Amino acid sequence: MKIHLVSLGCAKNLVDSERMLGRLMQAGWPYTPEPGEAEAIIVNTCSFIESAINESIDTILEMARFKQAGTCRRLIVAGCLPERFREDIIESLPEVDFFLGTGAFHEIVKAVKGPLTPSGCLLPHPDSISVEDTEPHRLLSSAQTAYLKIAEGCSRHCTYCIIPKLRGKQKSRSLENIVSEARSLISRDIKELILVAQDTTAYGNDLDPPVSLVKVLESIAGISGDVWIRLLYAHPQSMDASIVRTVATYRNICSYFDIPIQHASSRLLKRMGRNYTSGDLYRLYDQIRSLIPAAALRTTVMVGFPGETDKDFEALLAFVEDVRFDHLGVFVYSDSQDLPSHPLSGHIPGYVAKERYERLMSRQLQISLENNQKHFGRIYSVLVETKAKEHLFTGRTCFQAPQVDGTTYIHSKSLFTGSFARG
Repeated sequence: MKIHLVSLGCAKNLVDSERMLGRLMQAGWPYTPEPGEAEAIIVNTCSFIESAINESIDTILEMARFKQAGTCRRLIVAGCLPERFREDIIESLPEVDFFLGTGAFHEIVKAVKGPLTPSGCLLPHPDSISVEDTEPHRLLSSAQTAYLKIAEGCSRHCTYCIIPKLRGKQKSRSLENIVSEARSLISRDIKELILVAQDTTAYGNDLDPPVSLVKVLESIAGISGDVWIRLLYAHPQSMDASIVRTVATYRNICSYFDIPIQHASSRLLKRMGRNYTSGDLYRLYDQIRSLIPAAALRTTVMVGFPGETDKDFEALLAFVEDVRFDHLGVFVYSDSQDLPSHPLSGHIPGYVAKERYERLMSRQLQISLENNQKHFGRIYSVLVETKAKEHLFTGRTCFQAPQVDGTTYIHSKSLFTGSFARG
């Protein structure tokens, strides 16, 4: 039986998809990239915002066509969509044979080979599932890069966010388990390890005794000096000087700080349930720049949150202009009745939110263009990923994360994919 899997959403979802595929391949079912050849199709879904929900449903319906037109005999939907909507989504999608919630990824073999019942489902509470990872992975990212999930869930209470409901409270993996997986991935000639979680900088707070993220970074950095280590999804409140100093100390930890701040108006941050102020953010970035002047900065912000005034937006715009991020993601607030932010007053008309989005992105494009000028005449190491054509390769520098930060082109006659082109 051949398996096809579609992974939607973030890198953390991709890790879940890799774990499921690893279990299936260990059970003897090969993977095929062609859905028309598969006897079982799995869609690992995202439901974080409305556009992600729509993409998930569209993909499910697209894959359902292969039950009539292809060889597919079983369609399985996993992840955040069934976890969020549970019985409602089960009734709405009769095309689906089995639903797996975020706490049931380990049951994927049962879902594929078990007896078919009308709309079978496994939706245990995600808090009850162990996060220790001893399973084989079938990497879906690239031959050079792997995502390493160090924790699951989130214990914060941001009013716009559904993640604690979908993933449960924060559950950190043990340091030994993380390092063991890192060693395994490096032995497979992975050249970049990207540490991910819903809240990477809160890693270890829930362990007894607590373990710091610094210890994780130091332990992995010590395995091999020829592997990049990149940290994503840091929280401003727990990004402290010890983490920054650790990044500065190890040459194989990318001086790259992905810290989603969401906003820069203290008033709006309070409404969002983010326990920091604009002043805290200014101090954080001053600290990073003082310790690592050439650090690459990425953040994600939201416009159109309920109650966002023109003054709030101008504070955000001014902050972006002051900090001058290398990379910026902007999202428009997505409302839903099951969000704590839904009852808040002052919902923003869509056209106003769109105008703010466009204005902020326009300014960031100018900043990014100006920032990029500093790279002219400089030499960097590049992780070579693909051969575009004869004597032309693509790759990324240390200040470019996969998929979101652009591509570097290298003209050469003698490069190999999966290697570093050294400056």
